[in-house]
Amino acid sequence: MTGLGEALRAEWTKLRTVPSTAWLLLTAIVLTVGVSTLATVAERCPASCAEDTTKLSLTGILLGQAAVAVLAVLVITGEYSSGMIRITLTAMPRRTTALAAKAIVLVGVVLAVGAVAVLGSVLAAHYILPGNGFTGAHGSEALSLDAGSTLRAAAGSVLYLALIALLGLGLATALRDSGASIAVLLALLYIVPLLSDLGTLDPTWEHRLQRYGPMTAGLAIQATRNLKELPIGPWPGLGVLAAWAAAALLAGALLLRLRDA
Repeated sequence: MTGLGEALRAEWTKLRTVPSTAWLLLTAIVLTVGVSTLATVAERCPASCAEDTTKLSLTGILLGQAAVAVLAVLVITGEYSSGMIRITLTAMPRRTTALAAKAIVLVGVVLAVGAVAVLGSVLAAHYILPGNGFTGAHGSEALSLDAGSTLRAAAGSVLYLALIALLGLGLATALRDSGASIAVLLALLYIVPLLSDLGTLDPTWEHRLQRYGPMTAGLAIQATRNLKELPIGPWPGLGVLAAWAAAALLAGALLLRLRDA
């Protein structure tokens, strides 16, 4: 019977040999760093000196996560569409082991790429913001990972991307269809916040969506100012996203065990 070690090697081989993997990971980096840089360039002090510069420097996560989400979905739905899932489950009869291997390899890759994207975004902001007036003279500290709150926001953003990947993998395992999985995942990430921003809902429900939506709660980890005014704190917010990811993976694992390939 194939163990976890063999399963990990098999999943790593499959992931790195699929052409779409490299393109999606590169897209995640380019979107994250590019959008973050554009957002940083657009802000000027004293017009917006009160801006949370750390959160501003990580704006690109909003779009970069979409590439990560698509990659996570394709990790398993690609095997269903090609029929390779039957070979995978024949070689690894313990289905939860196969899913665990996919999750571990996926998270490892996303953490590495996320670290590059986040570091690039923060470094770009570090050099751009002073030229836009965000200096000590206007009450703004230099953006640096040496600051505890900035380091927490940066590291938390990397973890956020990894949790988005696990959420996508869990949903895709349950739904087994690329289009449906991507649609559901992107709806959870983008439509839920849109509903709360439109102002058409009852304020109580808007507050609940902001506290418990996977993206709105998870991205609270980026905030470094006015934390008491947030619907949910940074680490509790990331915990909400972790709960979403865990629930999706659990549902996916149960359905993977119960259904035929």
